[in-house]
Amino acid sequence: MMKFPLLYCTLLVSALLYSNTSEGQIFKKITEALAKANQGQTDSAKTTTASNTKATASKSNTLTSLSNSDASSGIKQALSNGLNMSIESLAKKDGFLGDATVKILMPAEAQKVEKTLRAVGMGKLCDQFIQSMNRAAEGAVKEAAPVFVNALSKMTITDATNILLGSKEDAATTFFKTNTSTELTDKFRPVIKSAMGTNNVDQYWTQLTTAYNNLPLGNKVETNLTAYVTQKAIDGLFIKVADQESKIRHNIGGSRNTNILQQVFGYADEKKFK
Repeated sequence: MMKFPLLYCTLLVSALLYSNTSEGQIFKKITEALAKANQGQTDSAKTTTASNTKATASKSNTLTSLSNSDASSGIKQALSNGLNMSIESLAKKDGFLGDATVKILMPAEAQKVEKTLRAVGMGKLCDQFIQSMNRAAEGAVKEAAPVFVNALSKMTITDATNILLGSKEDAATTFFKTNTSTELTDKFRPVIKSAMGTNNVDQYWTQLTTAYNNLPLGNKVETNLTAYVTQKAIDGLFIKVADQESKIRHNIGGSRNTNILQQVFGYADEKKFK
């Protein structure tokens, strides 16, 4: 039963006494007043509960929607942003050469060539070769754009939901590796082959290997440079894609810069910490 303030009860009793009402009538009216007040409180509580239930249901519906169609839109926008930034950062001059995380070095089997040639004063030739490989990769990486667009167009709502709510921090990067690597190789290979010709990679490689193979050191060195640089360019691209995915997942540098990204990844954060 609701407890009224002492002043309220006193005033009520005084008013009733002042009207010459009998004690029984006074008690009856007080009881009725309290009952009425309690009923009002009950009705108010019901209204509040109903309102809260409605709000909860509305929120639930919103979250359910986010985990389906909106998840797909949000993931695609996030990936599109990340992919574009990755391609842009690598396609510029020194995009590969100036970034230690993706810089293409001598093939592992040719590093003994580099070491030996640098030891005999041919370091400049090694540097020119490394630079030319990276220039070839920088020229080829822009070919990734239509490949990624095609993969995005085929992404299902289930794919997007798994990427958003799955336990893997690199789920989006893994999706693209699985669905684009073969096509990227086909797209990159001819561009890199042409770029290596333009940047004299084959010429430098021939000079390097010839100089090395003419030394009395035993084994000859033969490497498929087109395949090597192609794979390194793809590897570097996915390093950048993974970096962009991490930034968006953790909202580093305000990466969630649209409403849909904030809603979708905010929802993912909420699910993660429940």
